Amino acid sequence: MKKILVVEDNDNNLYLITFILEKAGYQVVAAKTGEEGVEMAPRELPDLILMDIQLPGINGLETTRRIRTTPWGSRVPIIALTSYALVGDREQVMGAGCTGYIEKPINPATIMGEIEKYLARKD
Repeated sequence: MKKILVVEDNDNNLYLITFILEKAGYQVVAAKTGEEGVEMAPRELPDLILMDIQLPGINGLETTRRIRTTPWGSRVPIIALTSYALVGDREQVMGAGCTGYIEKPINPATIMGEIEKYLARKD
């Protein structure tokens, strides 16, 4: 069973994405802050990380940068989940080391297709 780390501080968003992922057969581990995400990623060794950008403490961009500095972190797909949709935001997210970008609100009908594309690239 593939494992996905979800770094998300909003309980409603975390519940929704966890429900969708578990229903699709994935194991979900969750972190509610960037610091927790940095700590959990190398310990849990997920197959993919879904990263909220607006987090308490360090934001998702800095969290991604820190995860990327580890030997393991250079290989894991990190997908930004964000409501940022301004010109330049995508470039900023990708520049921080994210593999991809999914805009909020999450669309339950299409999000698994997007996530599975990134998992397929990893394999």
